[in-house]
Amino acid sequence: MSSSCGGIQSLISRAAIRSRTPQSLSSSSSSIDSLLLRSDSSKSKPFSLSCSRFVFLSSAMRKEETAAAAAGEVSVDPDMDAVQRRLMFEDECILVDEKDNVVGHESKYNCHLMERIESENLLHRAFSVFLFNSKYELLLQQRSATKVTFPLVWTNTCCSHPLYRESELIEENYIGVRNAAQRKLLDELGIPASDLPVDQFTPLGRILYKAPSDGKWGEHELDYLLFIVRDVNMQPNPDEVADAKYFNRDQLKELLRKADGGEDSIKLSPWFRLVVDNFLFRWWDHVEKGTLQEVADMKTIHKL
Repeated sequence: MSSSCGGIQSLISRAAIRSRTPQSLSSSSSSIDSLLLRSDSSKSKPFSLSCSRFVFLSSAMRKEETAAAAAGEVSVDPDMDAVQRRLMFEDECILVDEKDNVVGHESKYNCHLMERIESENLLHRAFSVFLFNSKYELLLQQRSATKVTFPLVWTNTCCSHPLYRESELIEENYIGVRNAAQRKLLDELGIPASDLPVDQFTPLGRILYKAPSDGKWGEHELDYLLFIVRDVNMQPNPDEVADAKYFNRDQLKELLRKADGGEDSIKLSPWFRLVVDNFLFRWWDHVEKGTLQEVADMKTIHKL
């Protein structure tokens, strides 16, 4: 890819992902390979979208940001990374009550302002994916330095939000949350949808937690915990991910030890630590035995 077209892949990927509105498990499994031109092997084909098409799309994105700035939104955080700023205002999270009933929607920006969380008790739906390979190693990611909340912390494979759109509001069999997980694993880690059929995600439980990131930002989420065992192709998006590695149990325990001791500046996301401390190693046994359904409990919302 030429330098003049640098960053095209991640931008086009997001644009294509947002245009998808799958209605069912089968349709949500459709990928955007026609845009990304990914191969079925671990070595991807060159990205060959023309610069002229990118300039057209980029211009449209700039117009959206200009309109937001005119409305007095984007200027609120002029130092925020441009990609993260756009996502903060474009993405609409699903607001829920503590029983996970949908009560509305709000921008990702407002959902993560601690002032709004505390004054309005804004609670939004989220998901956390735990992806294991065939060796039963867990894929972790380090969030990018430009993330608004919890930059550079290590966390589970993928953590994000179902958006307020038809395909991600489907309650039956948790299809909406599964669709969102498939979308975001492509967006963050470049894992093709074909590697992650939505019916292969196993919802194990839900947690409700609140965690400040800094003085301004934080999380207040009702978080779906999704487990999946798949060998996948991966191309991490540097706008989202600083690093990604597979860990066995002993390696994860060493990472926990370093985080607890403040070694190597290692920090863990609060939601990942809650899952580690309450569920992960017990559930890991069931991952290896192929008996995850035995521990699935989607009726209980654990307040942690």
